[in-house]
Amino acid sequence: MARHIGHLDADCFYVSCERVRHRFLRGQAVGVLSNQGACVIAKSYELKTRGVTTGMPIWDALPLCPEAIFVKRDFRWYEVLSRRIYDAVCRFSPTVEYYSIDEVFFDAQAMTHTEALALQNHVLQAAGVPTSVGVAPSKILAKLASSSEKPFGCVVAVEPEAVARLLRGRPVDKITGVGRRSSRKLERHRIRTCEDFVRADRRLIRRLLTKRGEDLWWELNGTSVLPLHATRTPHKNLSRGGSLGGPTADPDRVTAWVARNAERLVEALDYHDVYCERLLLSLVFKPGGGVLRSASLWPTADFHELYTAGARMLAACWNGQVVAYMHLIAGKLTARRDVQRCLWDKPDPRHQAIRHVKHLINTQVGRFALRSGATLPLGDIYRDTTNSYDICDIYGKTCF
Repeated sequence: MARHIGHLDADCFYVSCERVRHRFLRGQAVGVLSNQGACVIAKSYELKTRGVTTGMPIWDALPLCPEAIFVKRDFRWYEVLSRRIYDAVCRFSPTVEYYSIDEVFFDAQAMTHTEALALQNHVLQAAGVPTSVGVAPSKILAKLASSSEKPFGCVVAVEPEAVARLLRGRPVDKITGVGRRSSRKLERHRIRTCEDFVRADRRLIRRLLTKRGEDLWWELNGTSVLPLHATRTPHKNLSRGGSLGGPTADPDRVTAWVARNAERLVEALDYHDVYCERLLLSLVFKPGGGVLRSASLWPTADFHELYTAGARMLAACWNGQVVAYMHLIAGKLTARRDVQRCLWDKPDPRHQAIRHVKHLINTQVGRFALRSGATLPLGDIYRDTTNSYDICDIYGKTCF
C-alpha cells in the first residue's frame, strides 16, 4: 500500500500549554506575552475573534478585550510539553521529524482517518494539548491538510478527489514557503490559489520562485520530494542573540550582552559537540543600520576566548550608537573528534576549572545560576521575575 506523510500541529500551542497547568484558563480569552510583557506572542481563539493579533502591543490589545487574561510566557514549560507530543507521535510512527516546538512530520504509512483520530486523541491524553492532524501524499500537502480544519481538525487527503478539494479556492499564501513577496510574483501571472499553483507550468514556477518553488509544485501535485529528517543535518553556523531588552547605548550593558550571548553560544557548541574557528558579531542600531564584524580563532568552545574576541570586535566597530539587537555567530564548525590539536595549544587550566564548576552547578541548580561576572550589568534581566528574559534554545528542530 502507498505510504503517506503526516503533519501534526498543536492548536494555539503556548495558550494550550498554559491551560494544561491552569485549568481556569480554559474557555477564557487568553494571551501570552513576550519577554518584556509588551506584546502578544500567542492568543487563544477567543482572543483572536476580538481582533487581537500576534505581535500586537498589550496597550492596543486590552481595549479590544478588557476581560482577557494575559500571562507571562514560560518557554521551559512549553518545551516539556513539546517533547511529550514528539514522544507520543513516536508511538504511532517509525520515523518522526521534530519540525518545530509545536509541529512534527511523520511517516503515516497507510494511516486511515480512524487511526489519525486515534493519534490525535493519544497526544491529547499524553500532553493535554489539542492538535490538528493532516495526512497526505507529501509534506506540503500534509501541512496544508492539518491547517484546513483547525482547531482539533483531522483531515486525511490521500485520494485525488480529496487532494483536489483541499487545494480548491485556498489562497496561494497558505502554502508553506510562499510569503508576501512570492504571492505578489504569482499574482502577476494570475496564480492566486493553490489550485492555480498546481496547474501552472512547472518551469514558470521555478523561474519565479527558484528550485524551492519547483519543489513546492511537485509536492502539491502529490509527488513527495521533501524527505523526512528524523535527525537534523549538521549546522553550518550556530547563532545566539536577539533583542537587548530595550535599545541601549550604555557601554557596560552592551558589553555584558556580548558575555551573555557568548555563554549561550558555548552551551550550543557543547550540545552539538563542535568547535568553531570563526566568530561574527552582528549589531543592529536604532533607528536603523548596523555592522557585522568577524574574527578568526583556533578551534574553540571556550567562553573566555569567545567573549574576548566578541569584546574586541565590539570595541573596533561600535561608536556608541543605540543598539537594538545583537547576535554572536559561530562559523566554520568542526566536530571535536576531528580536530587536530597543536602541541603548543594548551587550554588555560584556570579557564578549564571555571568551566567545569559552572557546568556542574548549572546542571544541578539551573541554567546560568552561576554565570560570568561580565554579565553583572544585566542583573535586572536575571532577577526580575516579572520581566525576566527566558531563554529556550530548542534543540533538534529542523525548521530553522
